Amino acid sequence: MDAPYIGRLLNILDYALSSLRRKLLKNFGVFTVFSVVIFLFSSFQLTSRALTEIARQTLTTAPDITVQQMSAGRQSSIPLAAKEQLAAIFGIKKIDARIWGYYFDESNGANYTVIGMDTMPDHAPGSPWPGLSEGRLPTAGETGKAVISAEMRRQLQLGERKFFSLFRPDLSLASFETVGIFSKDSDLVTADLILMTMGDARNLFAIPDGLATDLLVQVGNPLEIDTITGKIRDKLAGVRVITRAQIQKTYEVVFSWRSGLGTICLLTALVSFVILAWDKASGLSQSELREVGILKILGWQTGDIMLLRFFESATVALFAFLTGWLLAWVHVGYFAGALFRPIFLGWSVLRPDLAMVPPLVFSDVLLVFSISVLPYLCATAVPAWRAAVVRADSVL
Repeated sequence: MDAPYIGRLLNILDYALSSLRRKLLKNFGVFTVFSVVIFLFSSFQLTSRALTEIARQTLTTAPDITVQQMSAGRQSSIPLAAKEQLAAIFGIKKIDARIWGYYFDESNGANYTVIGMDTMPDHAPGSPWPGLSEGRLPTAGETGKAVISAEMRRQLQLGERKFFSLFRPDLSLASFETVGIFSKDSDLVTADLILMTMGDARNLFAIPDGLATDLLVQVGNPLEIDTITGKIRDKLAGVRVITRAQIQKTYEVVFSWRSGLGTICLLTALVSFVILAWDKASGLSQSELREVGILKILGWQTGDIMLLRFFESATVALFAFLTGWLLAWVHVGYFAGALFRPIFLGWSVLRPDLAMVPPLVFSDVLLVFSISVLPYLCATAVPAWRAAVVRADSVL
């Protein structure tokens, strides 16, 4: 590419920038609407990416393998004797039983997830656990001790009190003392969680001795998870085996699906903006047509004028894209995606208070750019060509 050609391009770009300054009011309207459209698309994408990252970090403490007994296509209790059968599989490091279920609180319409365990994965009894912001975990043999989230403490209106009660199936009350509070960093999965010992969970849900809801398996070598999963299926008939990677994938699919649904809903806004951009680009005033005529008299070719219009559109699109993306990042990073977070986190009464830091991923930038900037440039291409082929003697 020779120097005269580069100089010609720079001259056209300089004229395009001066033209944008002269038509500031007209271009500012397009810039504002375009920035809002990009902000909406980017917010959906960044919120989905940030929640996926939070889920990935939170689920690092999840068990390698979860084993559930199935009956008639539904989950049922699994005998504790199954632990002895699985213990014979080489490569299994540890097996823990767990009792869990849902508790509906009629006072506020919230569903709580109750989990009963005697030991946490990779946790020594009595030692601090990184998933807590204060307090400790219940230890095996204790009764009436529980860990809840700060959001649940607010929903239960405990204030400074530590004790709360839940109803058993026979409508008698079971009382619990709060001995720990989950960290806000794990609110995505713990905002509605009550953690207690297996004995307390068995008592609360009236589950007979010798049964558990599922088994949690820790594997010594992560590379052998798939192999051990197959051996578990061979050992125990009618079980469902879920790996941590599958749980993480489920979160990713759910957030991506909801992000895609939101993006489809916003396509109407994008179509409306493209129509607006087409109308703005097509509606040339008499002074703009006279400008084209003067440029042609001065020796500008049709290609030069089209390049001028392209530079104008590309400049508006680029600044609108950067503004919309930056506003979306601030919205997600500093305001935790307040506009769209309810869409991603579902219908639950308990809303997690999350600190979201959206990572910068090139594929997200490319996706938003492709569905916003490229349609705009295409919408202004035809009007730019129609303006460029105007005869100078017809407008002067």
